[in-house]
Amino acid sequence: MFERVIEADKELFFFLNGLHSPFMDRIMVTLSAELPWAPLYAAVFFSLFFSISLSFVDNSLKPVIKIRRKHLKYAFITLAAVLITFLLTENASGFIKDTAMRFRPAYDPETGWMVRLLEHKGSLYGFVSSHAANTFGFAMVTSLILRRRNYSFFIFTWASLVSYSRIYVGKHYPADVVCGALLGAITALMIFLIISLLIKRYKIYP
Repeated sequence: MFERVIEADKELFFFLNGLHSPFMDRIMVTLSAELPWAPLYAAVFFSLFFSISLSFVDNSLKPVIKIRRKHLKYAFITLAAVLITFLLTENASGFIKDTAMRFRPAYDPETGWMVRLLEHKGSLYGFVSSHAANTFGFAMVTSLILRRRNYSFFIFTWASLVSYSRIYVGKHYPADVVCGALLGAITALMIFLIISLLIKRYKIYP
């Protein structure tokens, strides 16, 4: 049974890894990189400390933007939740990699030569994907904190695309990505529940 799952995972990987074009290559390599997303992280961290509202005065078409600073204790608690989530997902995914010892696609002694690799090979083991764990952890904890429907839709779409890009560029099998995403989401949910108890106990609100 387990061998069948592994084989199906490999077949799905080669199917998805084989769907490519020069245009998509550029997009997926960018999605898979970390540096291009620094402005996104900065914007989210800003939103943990400040709330922004848009209104129109006297039926005017000219918008009025109001920025209000949130309670500092609340802001630092939520910031700590995001950072702790990242630290846990990063270290947990690394621990699982070293424990499971599943080769990345390019290192597979039987099929590694067939992989279409758009990045360097990376470390030897790939289960679970740290990219998927980190991005879904970030998406889950920040969406629970900010509670904005549009933001939640955007950030989970972003996390899904980043995670998929890891298959596209040849770094991970689909199971690596799915299990990494579950690890990130569950970790973030646990951290959020803990900070929610602290916020309610000490009555710290934005």
